[in-house]
Amino acid sequence: MTASTRDQFIAVAERRFAERGFYGASIAAIATELGLTKQALLHHFGSKEKLYGEVLRRISDELNAQIRRIADAGTDPAQQLEEMVVAQYRAQIADQDRARLIMRELLDNEQRAAKAGSWYLRPYLERLVDTVRALAPGHAPQRGEALALVYQLLGAAHYFAVSQPTLQEMFGQDWLHETRECFEMELRTLVRARLQEVARR
Repeated sequence: MTASTRDQFIAVAERRFAERGFYGASIAAIATELGLTKQALLHHFGSKEKLYGEVLRRISDELNAQIRRIADAGTDPAQQLEEMVVAQYRAQIADQDRARLIMRELLDNEQRAAKAGSWYLRPYLERLVDTVRALAPGHAPQRGEALALVYQLLGAAHYFAVSQPTLQEMFGQDWLHETRECFEMELRTLVRARLQEVARR
C-alpha cells in the first residue's frame, strides 16, 4: 500500500469516526466507501482499534508539528501559548470533522479509556502545559493547575468550532459570519487575561 493510498484510507476513516464516533462507525461502511471489502481493510490495519489509532496518530502528529513551528519562532511563552490556542481554533474551524472527532475522543471514550494503550493527544496537551508553566519559572503553576487552564482555553475554542452547524441554523449565515470574525479576538483576550493572572501569582 502506497503512502498516498494509506492517507486516503485514514482520511475516510477520520470522517466516519467524526460523524458517528468510534462505536457508531463500522469497518464495513468505511471499506465500502473506499471500494474495498471489510477483510481487505482489516488486512491493512489489523482491527478497528488500530485504524482508529492511526487516525488519532495523524491528528496528533499534525498538532505537534503545528506547535513546534510556533515554539521555534522564538517568542516568549505567553505569546507562544496564545498562538498555539489560536492555531488550534483556526484548524478546527477549517476542519469541522476533526474538531468533532477530537471532542468525541475526549468525551465519548469511557469504555476504552481504562484499557487504552496509547494516548495520542497527550504529548500535545503536555507541550501546552509546559508552555503555561514556563510563564513563571520561579513559581510555576502545578501541572494540574496548568492543565486546567489549557483545557479552559482549548475548550472555549473547541466548543465554538463544533457548534458551527447548529449556530448557522439558529442564527443564520450572516450572523454566524459576524460572530466568527469577533471570536478569535475574544479568544485572544481570554488567553491574555488568564496568562496575566498566572504570571502575577
